[in-house]
Amino acid sequence: MCGIAGILYFNDKIAEQPILKKMNSVMAHRGPDAEGIYCEGQIGLCHRRLSVIDLSVSANQPYFDNSNRYVIVFNGEVYNYQTIKQQIESYSFKTSGDTETLVAAYAQWGVSCVSSLKGMFAFAIWDRQTKELFLVRDRMGVKPLYYYIDDEKLIFASEIRTILSTGLVPQKLNQKAVYEYLSYQSVSFPGSIVENVLQLDAGAWMKVKDGKIQIEKYWNCWDTEDKHDYTDARSIKNEIRDLLGQSVQRRLVSDVPVGAFLSGGIDSSVVVGLMAEMGGIRPSTFNISFGEKEFDESVYAEMVAKKFNTDHTRIQLSPDVMLHDLEDALSALDTPSGDGVNTYVVSKAIKNAGITVALSGVGGDELFAGYPIFGQFKKVHALTRVWNHSAHMRNLVASCIPGRLSNRQSRIRQMLRTPKADIEYIYPLLRQLITPEQVKEITALHITGGTALSDNLKKYSGQLHKLPVLSQVSAAEYMGYTQHTLLKDTDQMSMAVALEVREPFFDTDLVQYVLGIPDQYKQPVYPKSLLVESVKPLLPDEIVFRKKQGFVFPWKKWMRNELRTFCSVHLNRLAQRGFIKSKSLINYWERFLKGDDSIRWMDIWVFIVLEYWLEKNGIE
Repeated sequence: MCGIAGILYFNDKIAEQPILKKMNSVMAHRGPDAEGIYCEGQIGLCHRRLSVIDLSVSANQPYFDNSNRYVIVFNGEVYNYQTIKQQIESYSFKTSGDTETLVAAYAQWGVSCVSSLKGMFAFAIWDRQTKELFLVRDRMGVKPLYYYIDDEKLIFASEIRTILSTGLVPQKLNQKAVYEYLSYQSVSFPGSIVENVLQLDAGAWMKVKDGKIQIEKYWNCWDTEDKHDYTDARSIKNEIRDLLGQSVQRRLVSDVPVGAFLSGGIDSSVVVGLMAEMGGIRPSTFNISFGEKEFDESVYAEMVAKKFNTDHTRIQLSPDVMLHDLEDALSALDTPSGDGVNTYVVSKAIKNAGITVALSGVGGDELFAGYPIFGQFKKVHALTRVWNHSAHMRNLVASCIPGRLSNRQSRIRQMLRTPKADIEYIYPLLRQLITPEQVKEITALHITGGTALSDNLKKYSGQLHKLPVLSQVSAAEYMGYTQHTLLKDTDQMSMAVALEVREPFFDTDLVQYVLGIPDQYKQPVYPKSLLVESVKPLLPDEIVFRKKQGFVFPWKKWMRNELRTFCSVHLNRLAQRGFIKSKSLINYWERFLKGDDSIRWMDIWVFIVLEYWLEKNGIE
């Protein structure tokens, strides 16, 4: 796990060492173990290394293949690199890691090598002979890759702030992205919060030569050539168990200690249980606990830790600790997010305990229908035939809903007015944080057209509709909340403290198999019943049948008490910006403070995070 960056000029301009050094410095947190710069003519590549596999200096980057023709900077892990290595002919390897395997695979097979890679990665390879740059991002979008391009240059990096540090990119706020951020607490492909800084899509590659750009999508989560037999429940569960076991085992490959997040929920408990079975070692596990009993899950985490004999650490979090770490956590955000502070706190604790790699249970809810959104969409989708013939009646009902709306009422009114009960129309409404009516009330943003999320769902609606109904939601989650909030938060907050996080539930073999499972097998009888029964008797009943809490801090209480001044200061500063309606925002905050339950803590928090990020990064 590392940080990568680079500049490619399309004219005769030479890549400058001082700019490259500054880029490397800005992303130092991503790789404290080593740094390197390659600078030759029009191209400059930067790398910061977090050493995980082959800790020797010979594996430092930028790395050249044996012919000296190709040079690579690589962020992430290729879990099946040993298998790929065995298939590469007539190449004498000097290192034992995945970086050299990756550049050797590209030298032998070119672009087609990406179809063989299993892992999380973003990398750049420069062909010194043809003067061609190749950029690629992993299938699920676990590792980020941003870029800026104009008539004379391409700048790319693992983080937006690295691109901004060059001083070559206008630091202008992307107002359409702000609208999307307020709607979904993140910004979807292809844009970012900064105007003209773009994201390379998950499962895509880019070639750049002579100023010409070619971008290809090489993978989607619904792509599969295998036709599985889903007619037998027992064989389905056995296959899930095998694929999960393989996924965990792949992610245990490391030359440094490996730990795990353990919330005490189903997903993290499954991962820890399989680690204990597959690894042959005693796992180190970590749990966040709170004084507020309604948020504390530590008793369940300790139950799982005892069952699997883990070396368990319980981290007590109080408002004082939170206040102490809050600004560090917010400063670590490379792009605004309403949810990332949670991950920062637990990542920091794990890193301080001497762990460099940690497994996480994130992704289990998306794959095994663990969120309420799955049931909600299935109910709406069941009305498809009625929906298509009831537009007049639905619009009439929507018009009867009163003027000033709560978040829930506003979403219901939007839903009644949607033309179809299909995933591309309903999912964005179910995932909506702040509704368009509320955004219009608080901001002066004038946005035409749909959000990037809705546009992407419509683009792939034909493929989505071929999936089982519950799997349509899973695929939409991967394109929306999962990729752009969950995975982005995990990357930026764990890498802020130089911790590598691996997510077994995002293994592409597992994902493709589970997305094909018919709803009759996946529909939960109890929370994530298909997952639980696939790994039986791994989990104790006390874990399976307890009330789901989720990893959530007691923000509502803190924001009205210990964090009240912090929140007020940043909301008042945000209120002075031109795209905000000052009185409306402050009124919104005051209503929250007075206990108006129609305003959730997250509805306020996204504004606070936005202002903090804008100030920190000097964005106008």
